Amino acid sequence: MTKIGMEAGVMDWRTASDHVRVFLKDVVVDLSVGLHPWERHPERPTRLIVNVEMFASLPMAEGAFINYDHVRQKIQGWAGREHVELLETLAEEVVGTCFELPLVEACRVRIEKPQVFNEASGAGVELFRKRSPQ
Repeated sequence: MTKIGMEAGVMDWRTASDHVRVFLKDVVVDLSVGLHPWERHPERPTRLIVNVEMFASLPMAEGAFINYDHVRQKIQGWAGREHVELLETLAEEVVGTCFELPLVEACRVRIEKPQVFNEASGAGVELFRKRSPQ
């Protein structure tokens, strides 16, 4: 998705109501991930770049905040784990971690493999989720 397309998604959320956007940008982690045979060697993990945006309505209570370190720790904890076939699996894990934070009403998770193909600067997946009504 182009940068313009990503910004368009943010703009769609902004038209809904006043909100705050908390983000983690370009978190790097190496792990064994992918369907291709060359990606199935744990001694040669794949570099991933993870971007996370979390949205909450404004105003928030005084002193309330979204702890992005909770999400960063989850992502960093992937290093050394068992092989994962799909980036979607990892993205869904991050979404679940975002929604462990009670103020987060929606989130966008983008996971990219920057070195998977010589002819592309990256390949990956992006999810946008709204919290399910309780």
